[in-house]
Amino acid sequence: MSWERYIKHFVAYLKIEKGLSENTILAYQRDVTKLRDFFEVSHTTPTTISYNDLKNFIADLYDLGISARSQARIITGVKQFFLFLILEEEMDHDPSQLLEMPKIGRKLPTFLSIEEIDELIGAIDLSTNEGHRNKAILETLYSCGLRVSELVNLKFSHIFFEQGFMRVIGKGNKERLVPVAPGVEKEIKLYQEGIRQHLNIQKGHEDFVFLNRRGKQLTRVMIFTIIKQLSERIGLNKTVSPHTFRHSFATHLIEGGANLRAVQEMLGHESITTTEIYTHLDSSFLREAIISYHPRNKK
Repeated sequence: MSWERYIKHFVAYLKIEKGLSENTILAYQRDVTKLRDFFEVSHTTPTTISYNDLKNFIADLYDLGISARSQARIITGVKQFFLFLILEEEMDHDPSQLLEMPKIGRKLPTFLSIEEIDELIGAIDLSTNEGHRNKAILETLYSCGLRVSELVNLKFSHIFFEQGFMRVIGKGNKERLVPVAPGVEKEIKLYQEGIRQHLNIQKGHEDFVFLNRRGKQLTRVMIFTIIKQLSERIGLNKTVSPHTFRHSFATHLIEGGANLRAVQEMLGHESITTTEIYTHLDSSFLREAIISYHPRNKK
């Protein structure tokens, strides 16, 4: 069987049996494509690859200057591919089993201060139709902690304003309930009633909350562009993306005293260790907390 057929069947397995999100599937597909590109030169097929062959592949990634974090992600995709071949009985041993992940430092996420978020939202031009939509977008990203894919796929049928919740479809098609703040409800309704209802909404896009001027679902790229333009407008000296609002959401909640387990649920993290990265409180905040609350410091 050719590499292309193996990869095609692997993608089908990820989609149908594993039920992974489209973005995760594309990432794994890219990882295995890198594997194919490396071994096709020597006419090596997936079922004849050895552990030493894979070590050479990883060494090549290092030589290309690919970061340890990216290497780790590629190795994860490769391991999934060989697991699939074992399950399909194409192989009776897993050459990737002993592959070690490169050591990577725990990268602290970039986040914005409350003042910076207020400044970004304040820079939106509300004299345009897109302005009201963009304000609703930023309020939703920041107040609900959504991923950009969750935002662009948000539907009105998943929002329950009376109950104060929205149903979000996250990674791996996992659902969670996220509280809807009054400010989010206000901005979405202003956009819905004042702007959105006057659009020529295209068939199949009626239920999506955020639309472009042609009445179609917004893309991830468009959200990135909106945020980049606002950052440039206020001269923000930080690299800001939609995910920055999610990081800020989590950071500000924890700094405000929110329970880590509750934040984990709202973010849709499978493991609480993923959420713990948001406990990167600055030293002054940490000192103030200790001085204020430790029993030895109370008079």
